[in-house]
Amino acid sequence: MKELWLRLDPNITQAKKKELLEKAEGHFSVAVLSPEDLPLASGLKLKTASTEERSDIRILSTRTGVGDVVPKNSAVEVVVKDGSDEQRVLQLAEAGVRYALVKCPNWKIIPLENLIARTRNKISLLADAANKNEAQVALQTLELGVDGVVLTAALPKDLEGMTELSTHGDNLSLIGGKVVDVKQIGPGARVCIDTCELLEPGEGMLVGSQSSGLFLVEAEVHRNPHVEPRPFRVNAGPVSSYTLAPGFKTRYLSELKAGEEILIVSRAGATRTGHVGRVKIERRPMILVVTEVKDHTFSTILQNAETVRLVSNVASTSVSELKAGDEVLLRIEEGGRHFGTLVADEMVIER
Repeated sequence: MKELWLRLDPNITQAKKKELLEKAEGHFSVAVLSPEDLPLASGLKLKTASTEERSDIRILSTRTGVGDVVPKNSAVEVVVKDGSDEQRVLQLAEAGVRYALVKCPNWKIIPLENLIARTRNKISLLADAANKNEAQVALQTLELGVDGVVLTAALPKDLEGMTELSTHGDNLSLIGGKVVDVKQIGPGARVCIDTCELLEPGEGMLVGSQSSGLFLVEAEVHRNPHVEPRPFRVNAGPVSSYTLAPGFKTRYLSELKAGEEILIVSRAGATRTGHVGRVKIERRPMILVVTEVKDHTFSTILQNAETVRLVSNVASTSVSELKAGDEVLLRIEEGGRHFGTLVADEMVIER
C-alpha cells in the first residue's frame, strides 16, 4: 500500500482547507499543514505533519544531519535539482529521518529513479505531486515506484482517483465455481487485449457475461506445437463482456483502447495495473461456459480455441477441453453496477 499525503494549497480560504481535509479523511493518511492550520485537523482521523512538536510527524529543518537527535516520526523536505541533492536524501536516511519529501522541479523521472534505487528500505521516499498524473508517474517510476506521494490540492476534485493509485497491488477474493455446461454457439465478435506487460502462468483478466460473476481468463503463456506463446495477450471474449478494471470498476471489452489501464489478476487474487497496447476485434467461433457457485449460475462466452484457458486453483484448462464438473476461478460480488461502479444494494438480474 502506497502512502497518500495531502498538502493544502496556501492560497485557498480556511473554509476550503477544512473542506479538503474532511474530503481526504479515510483516503489520505497524512495532512502536511502549517502551524496555523493544525487546528483544522482537530477531530479528524488524519495524521498531521508540520514543523510543530505537537504534530504526529515532525518536519525538521533542511539542515538536519548525521549526529543530530531526530524524533522517531520525522520528515525533511528536499528540493532535488542535481546529484548533490540526491546525496542529501541518503544523508537524511543515515541520520535516522523516516520520511524524505522530495520535490523535483526540473527533471522528474531520472532523479526519482536514482533515489528509489539508492534509498530503498533506508527511508520512506515521498514525491511531491501537483496532480493525479504526476502522482501516478512517481508511483510507477523504476517499476517499484516511490513509497508515496504528497499531493498539493486546492479543490475537492483534485483528490478524485487518488485512492486507486494507492491501492495498486491489493488482493481480490476468488472462489471456485463448478462447470455445469459447455456449449458451442457459433461465431461472434471477440476481443483480444494485447497488453504492455509480460504475464505469468496463472495471470490474466477477469471477464464475464455478468458483472457479479467474472471468470479469470489466463494470458496465452503456454507453449504448444502450433504457435509461440503470447504472454502479453488475453483473449478475453465478446465485445459485450464485462472486465474488472483498476479501481475495481467494470468496463465493457468494446470500450478498451490503446493506452488505457487494465487490471491483471493472478490465481492467488494478487492484482497489478497494466496498459492496453492494442485491441483486436475479429469474428471467431465462440463457446459458452456456465458455472454454479453457491446455487447461483454465472456464465461467460469465449473464443473456441485451444489457446484460450480458464484458471483454477492449481492449473488452467483450455476451453476446448473444458467439461462439466471441472472447477474454475471466479470473482463473485453482490449488487449491480451503475456505469461500472458497484451499487451493493441494487437488485439487478443478468442472465
